[in-house]
Amino acid sequence: MNWDLREQAKTSQPGLDEIVKLHRGKNLHFSSDIDKAIDEAEMIFISVNTPTKNWGLGKGRATDLTNLEAAARRIAKVSRQPKVIVEKSTVPVKAAETTSTILQFEAKSRRNISSLTITTNNNDNKLNEFVVLSNPEFLAEGTAVNDLCNPDRILIGGDSHSSSGKLAIEMLRWIYLHWVPAERILITSTWSSELSKLVIYFHNNHMLTIDWL
Repeated sequence: MNWDLREQAKTSQPGLDEIVKLHRGKNLHFSSDIDKAIDEAEMIFISVNTPTKNWGLGKGRATDLTNLEAAARRIAKVSRQPKVIVEKSTVPVKAAETTSTILQFEAKSRRNISSLTITTNNNDNKLNEFVVLSNPEFLAEGTAVNDLCNPDRILIGGDSHSSSGKLAIEMLRWIYLHWVPAERILITSTWSSELSKLVIYFHNNHMLTIDWL
């Protein structure tokens, strides 16, 4: 992909252009071949717009998950091996469960998906199914790069009771350990992780009211 960074990658986040210039062509690559990138990836981060529904049941209140569900279907459609899917968008509790259901259903309709071999801690492990993790971002506009490079916490939500869930959590944790101290990486359930993001979102937008009984 011929992307002129100076003309087409303008950003409003201080420090982002410098990071892109430093890592582009090394461990950062841009591509317009979405299906190829999906198929070759072991881990995929989904960060899509999740607006409030403007039609149907829950109009004006509920979250519209159309984009999230479409991304899940696209991933399942073109993948020849299971993936770890990381949910970054602001979503309601159980969104990861919905995403997982879509992935598993689509995978079962195809019979040519093999297991994925993943190496962690010098050990080879088999991932036999799609796994969805919740990894909400706690970034502020204008300081997103600094917040990501120097986070006060990283929250990973997943199923730590299953072998696939443990493997997926360890994969994501290993990535963050490259620059985040271990004590700042918190492991919790998927639901708790999703709920934490919602609480912070509503608090920051002055929309949170807590009634004590």
